[in-house]
Amino acid sequence: MFKIKHVFILSFTVIALSIAGCKSRFEKIRLSNDVAKKYQEAIKLYNKKDYSKALILFEDLSQKYRGRTEAEDLNYYYAYTLFRLKDYTTARYQFKYFADTYPTSKNAEECRYMGAYCFYLDSPEYSLDQENTYKAIDALQLFINLYPKSERVTQASQYITDLRAKLELKAYTNARLYYDLGSYQIVYFKASVISLKNGEIDFPDIKYAEDMDLLIVKSQYNYAKHSFPFRQEDRFTEAIGYANEFIEKYPQSKYLDEAKFLKSDSEAGVVNAKQMMTLEANQIAKYKAIAAKESKRDSTINLIKTPNQ
Repeated sequence: MFKIKHVFILSFTVIALSIAGCKSRFEKIRLSNDVAKKYQEAIKLYNKKDYSKALILFEDLSQKYRGRTEAEDLNYYYAYTLFRLKDYTTARYQFKYFADTYPTSKNAEECRYMGAYCFYLDSPEYSLDQENTYKAIDALQLFINLYPKSERVTQASQYITDLRAKLELKAYTNARLYYDLGSYQIVYFKASVISLKNGEIDFPDIKYAEDMDLLIVKSQYNYAKHSFPFRQEDRFTEAIGYANEFIEKYPQSKYLDEAKFLKSDSEAGVVNAKQMMTLEANQIAKYKAIAAKESKRDSTINLIKTPNQ
């Protein structure tokens, strides 16, 4: 799968050259069996930034140079050619292959870093699946662990920070999405609370902490408010607990008044829920008394109507 992009580049370039008609100098070299000449030409093309043509030659030479001394430099240039063509998926594989195959090479550290950097460049927008983001963090952290004294560690650490910020934003926006969906189905308010709390566990220093903590209060409050009366007391009580935590944690928050309102309204909700449940209990008791009285009356009437045997 990872070779699809550069295979397309190769095919396109070969077709374009064939359309030109007679064999060009490049075509003659490409079809030549003189691997040394082909290698020199590939390096020249790379230095001229003609990466598409260089890739064609490096692709061919990578098989012919396998096991030879020259293979180390060739694989180094091959990986960078893919990188220059922005085929980061294949490039990161080739950089990793180089670092694993030539661990004592002077270029091993650089290639290990570049492989991780390609993962970083392949990390998608926060709204998309973040599998590559997690892999990029793992690759960058591995580089830091392997080369703790490298001058590239500072940059690698910054990339990790950037990637974590993206994951934090996704965690926050996912929770907000659950909250917005609560207006259609109240179970999403509870899902919002769970998602927000999990996000704070996964990212203890998340920069959206204050907004997320307030959203926990709002989500639980709305979950209670739209619940059946017999569920409201416990759910409003939980909202009060979250509101108290917010007020204690953020005494100078710009959301303080909102948090206090949610707490006050939740307290009123508890009182109202208790009253409603008491009223309902009284109504049930009243209906039971009436039913029992009617049952007793019916039994008496039946007893009068029925002659003794």
